[in-house]
Amino acid sequence: GIGAIIGTGIFVLTGTAAANHAGPALIVSFLIAGLGCALAGLCYAEFASMIPVSGSAYSYSYATLGELVAWFIGWNLILEYLFAAATVAVGWSGYVVSLVEQLGMHLPDALTNAPLTKGEGHFELVRTGALINLPAVLVVAAITALCYVGIHQSARFNAIVVAIKVTVIVLFIGFGMWVIDGANWQPFIPENTGTFGKFGWSGVVQAAGIIFFAYIGFDAVSTAAQEAKNPQRDMPIGILASLAVCTVLYVAVSAVLTGMVHYSELNTPAPVALALDRHPELSWLAGWIKLGAIAGMTSVMLVMMLGQPRIFYAMSRDGLLPPVFRRVHPTHKTPYVGTLITGTLAALIAGLFPVTILGELVSIGTLLAFTTVCIGVLVLRYTRPDIPRHFKVPAPWFVCITGALVCTGMMVSLPQDTWVRLAGWTVLGFLIYFLYGFRHSELRKSGR
Repeated sequence: GIGAIIGTGIFVLTGTAAANHAGPALIVSFLIAGLGCALAGLCYAEFASMIPVSGSAYSYSYATLGELVAWFIGWNLILEYLFAAATVAVGWSGYVVSLVEQLGMHLPDALTNAPLTKGEGHFELVRTGALINLPAVLVVAAITALCYVGIHQSARFNAIVVAIKVTVIVLFIGFGMWVIDGANWQPFIPENTGTFGKFGWSGVVQAAGIIFFAYIGFDAVSTAAQEAKNPQRDMPIGILASLAVCTVLYVAVSAVLTGMVHYSELNTPAPVALALDRHPELSWLAGWIKLGAIAGMTSVMLVMMLGQPRIFYAMSRDGLLPPVFRRVHPTHKTPYVGTLITGTLAALIAGLFPVTILGELVSIGTLLAFTTVCIGVLVLRYTRPDIPRHFKVPAPWFVCITGALVCTGMMVSLPQDTWVRLAGWTVLGFLIYFLYGFRHSELRKSGR
């Protein structure tokens, strides 16, 4: 869970959210987003202990809210995992290029930038002159190979990477707190500029919706429920403990970051490195921070690309996607076809598009899935009270309803363009469902 959560959010999005939306009150934005995740996390933990199968929110929705809603959620989980992997790959590429530059080497711009970027219209794309973001493509290919080999190798690699990045983050907090200038925290919530989401409380809430990307990943723990030794015990611990650790680290990093540098200067893809560069006495840490960021994003991609093929597997098992997606490798015991398809698509997306387009799509799909999970737990308490629950959500009426409301509120705060793209993605998804999934559904075939 920590491997999935800590990555692009803490190393990239903290700066842009502070500079453009919340100012030093980014701390509050992280707490709002963390609250939504904690409430949804409790619901995920109950589901994971009750239905320990691959598929995450898709499988939970299938068991509680029916096939059509489950397809809708599964399709949005594809949006989350596939595009999140591609988004993180682009951020990874940026930090690698920066580190290489620091070492005195230069990689050609044509091979390290996206050839397409966002135009003025909702769906307008314009060429940048670059050929492809090659580092992003190569890292996706490497992660795909690791996921193809198997869960044990992936888990070991993840444990090493998590140790590296958490150490680097703790070093940043520990050394950075000594050079904080309290004047940088004034005003704590900058005045609203007249534009919704640009400072003021509306900015704090919109920043929460945007940096929600930073929390994406704890739900990926539940996609590997069938591969856990004791899912009824391990899933709740994995989900809630990873969420708690990461929330504490996020709040600490955002406090130190906005204290070291004025929020208006943080609109950069590498805000943590910028803060260290502003303090020469800490410049020795900058290279290590970049290394930690690279390690952090690597483990995020690993968990996202571990989760996506298992979503495909679950949907194929129910007949909603072709049988090829549920093929399991005879030696490695992994859903290898889904892994290869995920890797190919993620590499293509990461090589062609910038973070500005990719990142917007990820948060809204995840928030929608979280809202459904919160509602699903409450529904199942009344429709299927007989199912054994090794972990129960405390005060379900409060936790489930508040979780759904907080997640919905963050969705509403997101930019209008995000909703337009979500609508297009949803239409495409339902076309596939009615043209293929509806006719091949195992549920429909069984007459249940």
